[in-house]
Amino acid sequence: MRRFLLATALMTLPAWAETPSPVKVAELSARLYAAGMEAGDPLLVLSAAKLRKELAPVAGDRAAVEGVAGEGAPLGWEEMLASAEALAADDAALLGLIEDAKVEATKGVASGPVYNIGSLSNGKGDTYPPIEFRGGEYAEVYVEAKAATNLNLGVYDDKGRLVCSDTDISPIAYCGWTPATGGSFTLKVDNKGPVGADYALMTN
Repeated sequence: MRRFLLATALMTLPAWAETPSPVKVAELSARLYAAGMEAGDPLLVLSAAKLRKELAPVAGDRAAVEGVAGEGAPLGWEEMLASAEALAADDAALLGLIEDAKVEATKGVASGPVYNIGSLSNGKGDTYPPIEFRGGEYAEVYVEAKAATNLNLGVYDDKGRLVCSDTDISPIAYCGWTPATGGSFTLKVDNKGPVGADYALMTN
């Protein structure tokens, strides 16, 4: 089961990407973390932490038109490792691997995903000012919440047409698309409940 979950997560990487983008790595690490926590599997959680450690997210200044600014940062690798440690209990071998991950040097990325923190009550939504994406280049938007809520994501072009959405029931939502031409796109985040939460929105 553990290998199946890991393989399933890896299969979510876009076929065109030999090396996943920082935004995609953020999504993959969050999904691995969620799967590991649900299964009580410290190895999956450890894998998620190691992926997240390679990110170098940069705080942005893009405020939502509606909604409340949140505080903090995206889920960090330190928090993930703490969860893995709790799940490992008294397993000396696993605890050793977790300790190695704590002190392991990281290459990081030259320019990590830009993130903004928002806060939404259940049933509320945030709309962001239009953001420019280049034509012919793969564009990515990703949101995640630490709380067990349900975030939905929609991306609209300058004519108000929906070009990408993620409405599955989870605290994670990802949109990736290739604009035919450069232009402005509006990002909408909805919290479908059951609880309010701070969330991180990332773009490439």
